[in-house]
Amino acid sequence: MSLPYYIVNAFTDLPFGGNPAAVMPLDHWLPDHQLQALAAQHNLSETAFFVPVAASTFELRWFTPVEEVPLCGHATLATAHVLLREMQVPADTLSFQTRFRGLLHAQPQGDRLALDLPAVEYEPHTVEAGLEAALGAHVVSAVRPCDEPWQVLYELDSEMSVRTLTPNIAALAAIAEHCVIVTAGGDQYDFVSRMFAPHYDVPEDPVTGSAHCLLTPFWSDRFAKQRLLAHQSSARGGTLWCERRDDRIFLSGHAMTFAKGEITASL
Repeated sequence: MSLPYYIVNAFTDLPFGGNPAAVMPLDHWLPDHQLQALAAQHNLSETAFFVPVAASTFELRWFTPVEEVPLCGHATLATAHVLLREMQVPADTLSFQTRFRGLLHAQPQGDRLALDLPAVEYEPHTVEAGLEAALGAHVVSAVRPCDEPWQVLYELDSEMSVRTLTPNIAALAAIAEHCVIVTAGGDQYDFVSRMFAPHYDVPEDPVTGSAHCLLTPFWSDRFAKQRLLAHQSSARGGTLWCERRDDRIFLSGHAMTFAKGEITASL
């Protein structure tokens, strides 16, 4: 048995920018333990696996090196890139059936790809004792998703605070059992952010599409505008064009294939 794979940098057009995701097309689902082992072998923040359902519809799942996640934006963008630009699937819109977030869509948007994702309703969050010390920064406000707080947003006082942040990752993992998003309003961008997920074995995620399902409503409410330009200010960095439409978030960005190959080892 041989399995093709692609490494795609999402939310960038640079060979060493954005967030790299592994994308693996499958004819049928492998057992979960094999999917998890493959994601651990790739050792990227996420590996996306998809199985065809119809001409332009696919089942889609995402795994970190240690567990399955309910949503991954950058690996969805990477999957759309593989289907449309590597596999040449003839479709104006791709549909993805997911286990935890229902039906998602992707489509070309000029030289970018656009994702249709669910917006996250949020509520105030009480900052955990010791979290500011672990971050090494003052938190101005914090919010979390109303339904499933697997990510929590912490607003810092400035763009510089976000960009220069050097958190204690071990301390952060001990304090927060969720992904930690830090954000602030920006100068060149409407807002900037970073995201840390040590309990998913991802100390810092380079560019996080799913986080912008929470970031976009938060800053849309703050600025009273529907369209926002965002930058995730990790070392690799990535740019996202964000639009809020009722209960949906439309994220668009660039993607590029960094590598492709074939797994030939017996699973």
